[in-house]
Amino acid sequence: MAESLPEHDRILQEIESTDTACVGPTLRSVYDDQPNAHQRFMEKLDACIRNHDREIEKMCNFHHQGFVDAITELLKVRADAEKLKVQVTDTNRRLQDAGKEVIAQTEEIIRCRVQQRNITTVVEKLQLCLPVLEMYSKLKEQMNVKRYYSALKTMEQLENLYLPRVSQYRFCQIMIENLPKLREEIKEISMSDLKDFLESIRKHSDRIGETAMKQAQQQKTFSTTLQRQNNVNYGRNMHLGRSRILESKNEMTLKRTFEEDEEYEEEILTAQDLVDFSPVYRCLHIYSVLGDGEIFENYYRKQRRKQARLVLQPQSSMHETVEGYRRYFSQIVGFFVVEDHILHVTQGLVTRTYTDELWNMALSKIIAVLRTQSSYCSDPDLVLELKNLIVVFADTLQGYGFPVNRLFDLLFEIRDQYNETLLKKWSGLFRDIFEADNYSPIPVANEEEYKIVTSKFPFQDPELDKQSFPKKLPMSQSVPQIYIQVKEFIYASLKFSESLHRSSTEIDDMLRKATNLLLTRTLSSCLQNLIKKPHIGLTELVQIIINTTHLEQACKYLEDFISNITNISQVTVHTARLYGLSTFKDARHAAEGEIYTKLNQKIDEFIQIADYDWTMSESDGRASGYLMDLINFLRSTFQVFTHLPGKVAQTACMSACQHLSTSLMQMLLDSELKQISMGAIQQFNLDVIQCELFASSEPVPGFQGDTLQLAFIDLRQLLDLFMVWDWSTYLADYGQATSKYLRVNPSTALTLLEK
Repeated sequence: MAESLPEHDRILQEIESTDTACVGPTLRSVYDDQPNAHQRFMEKLDACIRNHDREIEKMCNFHHQGFVDAITELLKVRADAEKLKVQVTDTNRRLQDAGKEVIAQTEEIIRCRVQQRNITTVVEKLQLCLPVLEMYSKLKEQMNVKRYYSALKTMEQLENLYLPRVSQYRFCQIMIENLPKLREEIKEISMSDLKDFLESIRKHSDRIGETAMKQAQQQKTFSTTLQRQNNVNYGRNMHLGRSRILESKNEMTLKRTFEEDEEYEEEILTAQDLVDFSPVYRCLHIYSVLGDGEIFENYYRKQRRKQARLVLQPQSSMHETVEGYRRYFSQIVGFFVVEDHILHVTQGLVTRTYTDELWNMALSKIIAVLRTQSSYCSDPDLVLELKNLIVVFADTLQGYGFPVNRLFDLLFEIRDQYNETLLKKWSGLFRDIFEADNYSPIPVANEEEYKIVTSKFPFQDPELDKQSFPKKLPMSQSVPQIYIQVKEFIYASLKFSESLHRSSTEIDDMLRKATNLLLTRTLSSCLQNLIKKPHIGLTELVQIIINTTHLEQACKYLEDFISNITNISQVTVHTARLYGLSTFKDARHAAEGEIYTKLNQKIDEFIQIADYDWTMSESDGRASGYLMDLINFLRSTFQVFTHLPGKVAQTACMSACQHLSTSLMQMLLDSELKQISMGAIQQFNLDVIQCELFASSEPVPGFQGDTLQLAFIDLRQLLDLFMVWDWSTYLADYGQATSKYLRVNPSTALTLLEK
């Protein structure tokens, strides 16, 4: 019991000294002690309370007198306090009344100060916003006037410099949201402008190309004309008549070239003058600024490739007119002039590799198209115009740095085709000349007519020059006409060889080869066909032989003519020769053979009208009428042969006599002839005698001895055998070289004997 009391005192001290929140654990210890500890703690607690009450009472008693004194003092000052209160209230009232105006003014000052501060704040904020608004207004204005590249730069400044300063304002957020939309709008507008540009240059590429080709042609013509004027020896050796024409043409060309060159200097149009390239620049800059430059480049190149394929596609009727080819070339030149301009004024939009690749693709297509289309051309003038267009086309693009060697190689193929069309055309000209020819020597009545003929054809004959007028030239009218047409063919062939960037030697070789084709194929074919025509008689054939002789002699003048044009000497090792000699020789041989054939046919015609009475008792005492007509015909025919070479006339005469002899022999031995009287033999003998007399009269000079009479030796020996009836001699001498009837065949003699 005594032990628990100190513990209770400790608990009470803790309760008094400890914070109320910590009393719980202390009180719990009271209940954890021995039984009845709670009662004893309560008793101890009551005792402690009583002690405190006594202490409070003592303290109150000790201070009570001071409290009373203080109350007494307060009561004394209450009256003074009331007076003071009244005075303070009065003073406060007066102060309130006096301060109302001050308060009002102070409030006004405060309000003004707030307004001033607000204004200052607004000005500061507006100073930050105004540049943004100005830039946005500038952006809108640039969009309205289509200055899209500048608008993009303005957007960039807005985003990076101005908008971050005022990003807290709602209008800035609206601007920030609108800027990507504006960028897309600019891209769409610029792309639309680019599409319009591509469509425009597709439509106007032919005009661009035509202008570029015209400029290239003017420049080339001007340079070529000056070069020719400075070359003193140019054209000096040309044929006189032709050179005058060419010199006149050169003077006119030079004058016209100078006039055109003055205009050319006044206004030099370029692709940039004809086409507004700003959409390309603008679109390129816009896409570059937006970081889509590669997308734009790919799109541009893809579209241009498509346009290239369209440009390279020929029209179905292009081969019919030169305008079709001109438009085709103009479109292609215009396309590549634009690409060349884009290449040099932009960086990276197109590259040299790209343009070269595009050109190689286009060149292959162009060559294929021209090869196909030109094959349909049958007019040499159209082929020549095509060649000139190809040369101008190649020179124009070469001036822009594109390789054109394959085009000039193509021109060599077209040259062969051109020569073929020329050959066809000249074949018709030759046929017309031959059809219109009268195949008679050319009559000249006076010196003037003679000079006209010799100015067209190089004819020289000292013997004929000594004769007085009127006189006849040996050749017919077709000879100078053929000669002139051959020279015209050379000129026509030369036209194609011009501007091909080939040496004079190569041009000379081209002309000679083309002329050889004309002589050996075209003219030769026309002569062969002419000779085979049914209406060509012996007189015409004789004249043809004479004509070919003179044309053959004129071949050396044609070679000189070509040499004078090309200024290439004939002594050059690589100079080709004309094959006219063989052409005219072949034609002559064919004409000679035809003469032999027609002579034989004419003889057969006379033989067919022979009307022998094989049973007559005695002869008429004179030769048959048909035979005399035949001999007269042969005699007059061989007189025409006097202008022929001797061997030709002799061969024709010998062939005619042999054929006549053979025909007469066949008449005797005809199987249908069953019986012949001696009178018929005598009549037949008279006809053979006339043949022998004709042969001995030397119808064609140059035969030695009785060579021509030997054509009738078989007939003569056979008839002598029957006329003399010298069978014993025939049988005795048969087989001996000295036999009188050596040429009589036993079977022939037996057949005639049976009849």
